[in-house]
Amino acid sequence: MKPIRYAIVPKHPAAHLFEVTLTLADPDPAGQRFTLPTWIPGSYMVREFARNIVALQAFNEAGRKVRIVKTDKQTWQAAPVKSGALTLRYDVYAWDLSVRAAHLDDTIGFFNGTSVFLAPIDREDAPCIVDIRKPEGSGARDWRVATALPEARGTKRYGFGEYRARNYDELIDHPVTLGQFGLATFKAHGVPHDVVIAGRTVSVDMERLVADLKRICETQIELFEPKSKKAPIERYVFMTLAVSDGYGGLEHRASTALICNRTDLPVLGRPEMSDGYRTYLGLCSHEYFHTWNVKRIKPAAFVPYDLSRENYTSLLWLFEGFTSYYDDLMLVRSKAIGEADYFGLVGKTIGGVLRGSGRLKQSVAESSFDAWIKYYRQDENAPNAIVSYYQKGSLVALAFDLAIRARTNHRKSLDDVMRLLWQRYGREFYSGQPVGVGEDDVKALIEEATGVDLGPLFDDAVSGTRDLPLAELLAAFGVTLAPDPGNGGGKAGNGATSKPSLGVRVRGGAECTIAAVHDGSAAQKAGLSAGDVLVALDGLRVTGSNLDALLSRYRPDQAVEVHAFRRDELRVARVKLDGPEVTRYKLAVDERARAPQRNALKRWLHG
Repeated sequence: MKPIRYAIVPKHPAAHLFEVTLTLADPDPAGQRFTLPTWIPGSYMVREFARNIVALQAFNEAGRKVRIVKTDKQTWQAAPVKSGALTLRYDVYAWDLSVRAAHLDDTIGFFNGTSVFLAPIDREDAPCIVDIRKPEGSGARDWRVATALPEARGTKRYGFGEYRARNYDELIDHPVTLGQFGLATFKAHGVPHDVVIAGRTVSVDMERLVADLKRICETQIELFEPKSKKAPIERYVFMTLAVSDGYGGLEHRASTALICNRTDLPVLGRPEMSDGYRTYLGLCSHEYFHTWNVKRIKPAAFVPYDLSRENYTSLLWLFEGFTSYYDDLMLVRSKAIGEADYFGLVGKTIGGVLRGSGRLKQSVAESSFDAWIKYYRQDENAPNAIVSYYQKGSLVALAFDLAIRARTNHRKSLDDVMRLLWQRYGREFYSGQPVGVGEDDVKALIEEATGVDLGPLFDDAVSGTRDLPLAELLAAFGVTLAPDPGNGGGKAGNGATSKPSLGVRVRGGAECTIAAVHDGSAAQKAGLSAGDVLVALDGLRVTGSNLDALLSRYRPDQAVEVHAFRRDELRVARVKLDGPEVTRYKLAVDERARAPQRNALKRWLHG
């Protein structure tokens, strides 16, 4: 099968335009059709990437124009050509500073193939060659290319030139960063891993970052392949864009695209573990774990992807939730963080889940299925209507892991489940006949891997809406669970009473705008709604930054007068304040824990 040839060049960085050329040597004699994905794997929302294509034209081998028409929102039909190749040339508007699409200006370029590379229909299995070209002008003199795509002959690593993919699916699963960037490399069990940091940064401690990532990556490789310690990739690239305010990541088969606050990166001469750096390492750990769980172990609904429409599965709690459980667990097992830090992360997740009443209305299976219209399209009522298959899914994984360990006297664990999934579904995914996990297979797979029938715990956790029995499960490991005194509920750390609550989430800034109102809260009872702008509390001006300070002067159940604007109408409400909101839970090792419990805890946290 003849290769499909692509060329992409930052044509006009100031206008944020990539120019893409696609040449098909043997187009369909009846008229070739082309299509562009509507969504990108790992981000479950239809994004309509075709809306960013402008000025598309087609040419025959002699350079004459060929008629081409759009037949639906993402598909084009070219007129038949008598002989020879068919070439498309089009511009892509790239001004999405995220990990999901494409971005271009005079300092940086980034693209996912799903945003820029049209696919010739019925030629998706053909090999692809893409020529990545440098933009014109002296400003791009020092630009380089970062991607996990294999270089074609004659192209140097990190250089402009031709890169190759075995098929269209592989082509679009390798994002590309263009520009100036910091670069470091390490080996994890013999496999090269590149760390690319783009964007303006100051004094980044790359040596520390590389050392931490090496331990995290090796710990994950050992989880799935404890004997061979063989990674599923030949090379891996962590691509990070550092910005003033941003967070996000998207997994790919041999790389990940990340966005973080530049202040989250480690700083030379500052060895302390900041909250931002811990968060960044957790993000790296999460996306790297996806190398196994979702990029190779996949739900059957994703084998293969249909990128023209939504692909429904009720298993995102397994693929995203279990990954969210292991991302932090890998940090403590790799010694990137300590046990107390890990407990703090789990306590934060528990608080996040228990704070919203949506957990009592939607199961994680339903949340997974409805991701396309609910989780990725959240509105002001989301806390009252949905549960996160990331957050609660990670707690489901925690509950399953603790239950399996306790019922098998710690001979088996969730690690055994992940290894069985890997051996059966993931290890040969790209080299054999790909098979995905069925919608109703997981319970039986857990029993097969561990000998444990989780029974009602599985059914309640996955299909039900009752809260998980985490306190009971943790107690078997000598760990207590309670509301965090310093984060709502009871006394604050200095002995003062924690502040009462309106039961709202607000957006900070000069104005104090209500972003969400929780079910049954003081604000809801008083008739306040999302979008209302709070202007005064008992006659004192409210801003996005002083609400907490004002509330701290009151007691729970005390009545206050609230002035707020709804649109351009001033409203006055009498609000009876709620008790303190519990936003975080505290996990701690019980001083009375016996030796078997402490040993069980060690095996859980340290493998």
